[in-house]
Amino acid sequence: MISNERLIFSFQVITDTHITIDPAHQYNKHLDLALRDIIAQCPESKGIMHIGDVTDHGFHEEYDQFQRIWNQHKKKLPPLYITTGNHDVGLPESEEQLQQLWEQFKNKFPAHNLSNSKPELEIGSWEDRSGRFLERIGNSALYHDHWINGYHFIFLSTEQGLPIYCSLSSIQLEWLKQRLAEEATPEKPIFLFLHQPLKNTVAGSLEHQNWYGVIEDEKLKLILSNYPQVVMFSGHSHWELGAPYTYNDSAPAMFNAASVAYLWTDEDEFKYGSQGYYVDVYNSKVVVRGRNFVNQSWVNEAHFTIKYK
Repeated sequence: MISNERLIFSFQVITDTHITIDPAHQYNKHLDLALRDIIAQCPESKGIMHIGDVTDHGFHEEYDQFQRIWNQHKKKLPPLYITTGNHDVGLPESEEQLQQLWEQFKNKFPAHNLSNSKPELEIGSWEDRSGRFLERIGNSALYHDHWINGYHFIFLSTEQGLPIYCSLSSIQLEWLKQRLAEEATPEKPIFLFLHQPLKNTVAGSLEHQNWYGVIEDEKLKLILSNYPQVVMFSGHSHWELGAPYTYNDSAPAMFNAASVAYLWTDEDEFKYGSQGYYVDVYNSKVVVRGRNFVNQSWVNEAHFTIKYK
């Protein structure tokens, strides 16, 4: 038992699944493991929050694989809420980079006979990429909000096809102000999700680590400074849970959510693994617990409690 206080509801946070076209790929298997773990550990979950990089390249075949894995478990799973990642909607910086990406992709999956495909059609424009994401995921808009058990969940999204960073329009930022103010009270958390972390906040976002990535960083920080009850989750860096700054306990609270596909370390190295969060909401607190999906165990260094009056 985590607490004698009554649990109101629970949800999960995952990110960076990087699904490929190969059904047997490690990343695809890790998503399957994560969904199986959620079914076993939290059958009463109210939602799975995915913070982007659903796919590795944003190709139709990768969305096919994502939907295949999801549909295998769909009947036992809660609703899925998703926002964009740079791998889903980002564009190469040049034609040369586009060709390099395509050659790497073909060499990675030689059995899929992709030699006659045209990368222009697969990558496409921003309109192609964002439209494909919305269609294949089933979202009606890039940024969106939801009320779950009386709590507000807000999902932000890039509005430009930048390779790594994200950009939030003035319209989206104004929309965010309005949504944050809606029935807001200091005693009740507001849950916020954005793929890229704000600079110098959580693991991976420190300046020398170089995996922050919001063009309107200062504007967003200013908006959030008026809402210390916000609990923000970001992905993008893959930084392993338990690393320094996994949780930034300043107001608003911010969490690095690691990655389902693979992890990254403070030594700036790849690490095999698959991690995410289980979040339990009580009347006076939110408990966030890191989970290792490969061996179905808790990440003891990533167990946090945010208290509210």
